[in-house]
Amino acid sequence: MSNLPTISVRVARKQQEAVDICTYELVAVDGGPLPAFSAGSHVDVHLPGGLTRQYSLCNDPTESHRYLIGVLRDPASRGGSVAMHDQVQEGQFLQISAPNNHFPIAHDASRHLLLAGGIGVTPILCMAERLANTGADFEMHYCTRSPERTAFHQRIAGAAFASRVHFHFDDGAPEQKLDLAVLLSTPADGVHLYVCGPKGFMDAVLNTAWEKGWPEAQLHYEFFAGTVTKSDSDASFEVQLASSGKIVVVPSDKTVVQALADAGIDVQVSCEQGVCGTCLTRVIEGIPDHKDMYLTPEEQAANDQFTPCCSRSKSPRLVLDL
Repeated sequence: MSNLPTISVRVARKQQEAVDICTYELVAVDGGPLPAFSAGSHVDVHLPGGLTRQYSLCNDPTESHRYLIGVLRDPASRGGSVAMHDQVQEGQFLQISAPNNHFPIAHDASRHLLLAGGIGVTPILCMAERLANTGADFEMHYCTRSPERTAFHQRIAGAAFASRVHFHFDDGAPEQKLDLAVLLSTPADGVHLYVCGPKGFMDAVLNTAWEKGWPEAQLHYEFFAGTVTKSDSDASFEVQLASSGKIVVVPSDKTVVQALADAGIDVQVSCEQGVCGTCLTRVIEGIPDHKDMYLTPEEQAANDQFTPCCSRSKSPRLVLDL
């Protein structure tokens, strides 16, 4: 459904980085420079079979000749990671979006605390390298199941900032495991926390930070996979388009995006899991039932925007700025 211009790239290199993790080096088909990006950026990759998925860029933002993405083969995925691993090979051509950044570095911070879980290391590593290059004060913690499932281990070990990175393995000794309660015990002015990884890891980090009193403005996070919860209370409701007054019924077994598409109204989507914010739509009237992981709790509480790919309505009707 995306109507944004895309960039034609070639997979110049596909490399196994760790168990079930591959990196893909993407270069412009015409050999020219690619659009600039900042640490924390991602691109939308249009995959064989019509899927679109977001992958964080994990190379140095000063490089204009390539993008590097890392992809975990996730058996529980909805097809994106399996398509990347099984169908996308070296030499293949792909369409991608220009880089977007919903997860930027707060450059006015005095200190940066970077936490990565599993493949969530991709934007975090890019941030670490950028912060090291600018001489910023930072510390990185990287949690994985085991050393053989740790992507970029050698790249980090060989980096000038290696002493600032702490590895934590689930299958390792108790004393090397990450103690979030200690690490996040005292929020301080100017110290910003960044976290990316699987939902369970991120929930643990963010819940600890909130319990310890970290201000929302000092917390930066990016979920890379959503678990949209279906509930028995998902009822049908109506959405009304403010521009035309048209009313569309959203049945209990369809999303707002699907119901609108059935009525001939396309909303631009990408992840369809409430993670990326591509479909974010302004709500003029009504109370959304937020199921996304893109908006902050404060933004959700304002009830003036929602993600129609997964969120629903608590009121009988939502009036949308469409």
